[in-house]
Amino acid sequence: MEQRGKRRKMMGVVVSDKMDKTRVVAVDTWKVHPLYGKRMKSTKKVQAHDEENITSVGDKVLIVETRPLSKHKRWTIAEVLETSNRPVGGDRT
Repeated sequence: MEQRGKRRKMMGVVVSDKMDKTRVVAVDTWKVHPLYGKRMKSTKKVQAHDEENITSVGDKVLIVETRPLSKHKRWTIAEVLETSNRPVGGDRT
C-alpha cells in the first residue's frame, strides 16, 4: 500500500470502549506557560477506530491520523503498546 505522506502519531490511554469499533483515547501533552515557564499537562480526548475491538479500558495504544471515518473519528489504533490488567466481565469483587 502506498503512503500518501507523513501521518501524525500519538500515544494515549483508552478511557472508553462502550462503542462498537470505536475507542475514546486520552492523549496527554505537556505545554510550557509562556510567562511563568511552568509545565502544564493538557489532556485531549479523541475517538479512534478499532476494527477488531481488541482494546479495552486502560490499554496504552499508538494512534495514527487517517482520513475522516465519521463525524468525530479521524484516528486509527495502529498498535497496542501495553494491556491493562483489568478483569473482563461483570466481576467487581
